[in-house]
Amino acid sequence: MTTQVLLDAADGILTVTINRPEARNAMTKAASEAIAAAMDRLDAEDDLRCAILTGAGGNFCSGMDLKGFLRGELPVAGERGFGGLTAWTPRKPVIAAVDGHALAGGFELAIACDCIVANVDAKFGIPEAKRGLVAGGGGVVRLPRLVPRAIALEMAMTGDSIPAQRAYELGLVNRLTPGPALDGARALARQIVANGPLAVAASKAVVRESWLWPDEDINTRQNTYIAPVFASQDAREGARAFAEKRAPQWQGR
Repeated sequence: MTTQVLLDAADGILTVTINRPEARNAMTKAASEAIAAAMDRLDAEDDLRCAILTGAGGNFCSGMDLKGFLRGELPVAGERGFGGLTAWTPRKPVIAAVDGHALAGGFELAIACDCIVANVDAKFGIPEAKRGLVAGGGGVVRLPRLVPRAIALEMAMTGDSIPAQRAYELGLVNRLTPGPALDGARALARQIVANGPLAVAASKAVVRESWLWPDEDINTRQNTYIAPVFASQDAREGARAFAEKRAPQWQGR
């Protein structure tokens, strides 16, 4: 595993840290591939329930490594997109912990995650137009699904960034914290990890994928995700634990 990305696993949480602080964690191909591999690990290991993606040195990610771009390198991991995450999602939840700047591809990487926890001084934006580029890693297609269209257009066409408080007001950010975003993200992750892993994964899948479902197909399609959860051992354990007034012991089956 490249040292451009650091991993730490504890208490069911996999923390993935982009480790290029000298370049404000600008994304390289190697880092993208390392993040993609970390997400594969998240889904493969039963004792991992949630991931946190963050950056070292006080910034989340400033976008594409422009020096690499000039050399002909694109910071993508095959079909998984920028940062190994913008064109797909793992089955388990991923939280972005944002300090400092989440700009360009870094912003796209943040909104590709399921939740965002940000330091109050963080900034978000897609400044590609200022450099004659387009936010092609999801910025101009995913952002209009998350905020009003006029806001998405303004951000894309001006390239100006917005502060964390504004991002929170728009619903892009789940939680603001005066301290390190990682602390707030870990608090949120602990809440997620406490719940049934099958239920969490199914909930994530339905929320994400139902955006494109026709209204008449919603019940049928969601049932393919929900029915196995209701038939699982975890569902019975959850009910039993509630009746016995104790914490559930999830098995993920």
